Amino acid sequence: MRQTLGVVLLGAGRIGRLHAATLGGLPTVRVVAVVDPDRAAAEAARTLARAEQATDDVARALDHPAVEAVVIATPTETHADLIVAAARRRLAVFCEKPVALTLAETRRALQVVAEMGVPFQIGFQRRFDPGYQRARALLEEGAIGPVEMFRAVGRDPFPPPFRYLATSGGMFVDMAIHDYDLARFLVGEVLTVQAWGAVLVDPGFYAVGDVDTSLTVLRFANGALGVVENSRRAVYGYDIRTEVFGARGKIVVEALPRTPLWQFGPTGLQADYYRFFADRFQEAYRRELAAFVQAVQGGQPPRPGPRDALEALRIALAATRSHREGRPVDLWEVE
Repeated sequence: MRQTLGVVLLGAGRIGRLHAATLGGLPTVRVVAVVDPDRAAAEAARTLARAEQATDDVARALDHPAVEAVVIATPTETHADLIVAAARRRLAVFCEKPVALTLAETRRALQVVAEMGVPFQIGFQRRFDPGYQRARALLEEGAIGPVEMFRAVGRDPFPPPFRYLATSGGMFVDMAIHDYDLARFLVGEVLTVQAWGAVLVDPGFYAVGDVDTSLTVLRFANGALGVVENSRRAVYGYDIRTEVFGARGKIVVEALPRTPLWQFGPTGLQADYYRFFADRFQEAYRRELAAFVQAVQGGQPPRPGPRDALEALRIALAATRSHREGRPVDLWEVE
């Protein structure tokens, strides 16, 4: 196994900076370059990643002889082309979700990955959270018997900027997709979805053709049923919780205080809270990149992989269609 893996980080925005700090703390990683059209942002992320250089030249960075892998944290509309560019150079690829906003574009990029035989991992960081990993292990052990129901809640503390929402793919593709991936990770394949959406938080969502509040009902291939609730606003902080109910009990991954402490006093019960996803899933982000590096160095296929990227997007697109057409949508309809 190689001692270090030469990596290029593409993107120095919010998620790029998070990955920069993670990569900079992994002893098995050599960050060769951070790439972003905003040179000041690239330089700031270079410091976090302890990278050798910051640049705005993607091709030059990918062609560096020490580079063996890329971490893609750029805007969604650039993902597919960057995946193709990296795969054609036979570089391992880690990419933030989604690969693209359509199945056709996703397939195009992943086909090149398959043809070139390069490792690929999609960025569903929740799978690496200790709570969700333990839940998966318990389910595989049959701890609660056959699964009958799944419930996930995901609420952000505030909406992202409208300039971001305009190109994000919408509530179901941009936000709920994480819960859809958890549904597959914990319960199994989804057959049918019925989704509803509403604008209850900010009328500005109408202007970008999106919703800020949604509900998705899932029917799984194993017969289980599921519900996913999402909102772009939770005034008390980042709110995420998941429940899997079975014949012999249930498993709950709960939204606990950020500090494992409850204060009881004359004014009642007090605790702190997670303010956003980077706060709640800090360890999961570290573990997902560490797992990617370990898989590449060990010659093993990273997980979650191409099929997970494709199927989570398929559920999200089915939910989008269901909301717009006001009917249940079978996943085979989404091609």
